[in-house]
Amino acid sequence: MTPGPVLQALDVRKDYGGLRAVADVSLAVRAGEILGVAGPNGAGKTTLFDVITGHTRATSGEVLLAGQPITGEPVHVRARLGMARTFQQPTVARSLTVGENMVLAAAFGRPRASRRAGRRPAREVAAEYLEFVGLDGKAQVLADLLGVFDRKRLMLGTALATGAAAILLDEPFGGLSPAEIDETIVLIAGLRERGLAVVCIEHVMRALTSVADRVLVMHHGAVFFEGTPAQMLADEKVIEVYLGARHRKGGA
Repeated sequence: MTPGPVLQALDVRKDYGGLRAVADVSLAVRAGEILGVAGPNGAGKTTLFDVITGHTRATSGEVLLAGQPITGEPVHVRARLGMARTFQQPTVARSLTVGENMVLAAAFGRPRASRRAGRRPAREVAAEYLEFVGLDGKAQVLADLLGVFDRKRLMLGTALATGAAAILLDEPFGGLSPAEIDETIVLIAGLRERGLAVVCIEHVMRALTSVADRVLVMHHGAVFFEGTPAQMLADEKVIEVYLGARHRKGGA
């Protein structure tokens, strides 16, 4: 049997007074799958993430993690249950070193690989993910001294060190150079190999289409399109509303 979704959102809605920021959005992501989320600025993408991760309370709808309802749970409980998130602006503990950031995250979380055989030491988990994100040579560097690329890698590493089964990435390629984008593409593709369920908001199309198995396009808070990256790039309505004419007929 095919395992069920790790993460689901069912008819999620978020209203702010008379404004409907998210309009009955549903999604499902399985282990080892990357779902891209795209759409114009103001389409409701980050608000959807806020609702799924518990930073904002849903007006209606349901969020499930590994089949269990978590809609009413606070952020820290969702994290303990296996959900992690990164933000558009790199969020790290700047007064701590890179290594201390990772140890703190590992101490808070419960890595999935350790649940049956007893909990692994936080430093061991931290070392594993420092190497995975390519920061093992900067463990003693103060996080405040890192550039944007390294802060983004550290933020991803700390999310992984909590033992997340589902991870939501909010514009992980934003503000990066072409070479850094290429490195991050490889890094995020590696999350699939580790069996994580990944949801990724992104505007950099070459990055999104490289890593995503499916893409969901939002517009005015609702799902406007869902399909493969190739189908998205060829869809005339998506081109008109979001991508622009340069993407038509194999454009960049």
